[in-house]
Amino acid sequence: MWTSPHGVRRIEFGPLPRERHTDPPEAWPPELREAIGQLEAYFAKERTSFDLPLDLSGVTSNFQRDVYDHLVNVPHGQVTSYGQIAREIGKPDQARAVGQAVGANPIPIVVPCHRVIASDGRLTGFSGGLSAKVALLKLEGIDVDGSSPNSKVHPEVIPLDL
Repeated sequence: MWTSPHGVRRIEFGPLPRERHTDPPEAWPPELREAIGQLEAYFAKERTSFDLPLDLSGVTSNFQRDVYDHLVNVPHGQVTSYGQIAREIGKPDQARAVGQAVGANPIPIVVPCHRVIASDGRLTGFSGGLSAKVALLKLEGIDVDGSSPNSKVHPEVIPLDL
């Protein structure tokens, strides 16, 4: 995890490379301590949302920012689709572009891109891998039939246009 004085800047999955060393927690900047504390509470099921400043200065387009602003409002334990996000941000024909923005999300979990699935209820890609996406969804009480791209997500809480 990377933070700046402006907020959380990046979260990555996977082990820390051997040549990297971390400072002891007492040496961490306050922004990092707070972010890690909130993530630990989320994983312990003691927190369902985050109250962290985000540093999206590395994000290159307003479209991506619009997608991320929308994602932070997808409630814990619910899912949405790329098409639904596209419609809700006023770009109904841009579901694929939403998918690209979601895939480029520098702050997964806090900006909950794991809550985005295909419009037919299937699991879709995730920067941390599908098994991590499944684990995050299950942590939030959402059942998934497996960890392949064709796995179905339940409950299928996707608003329908009527």
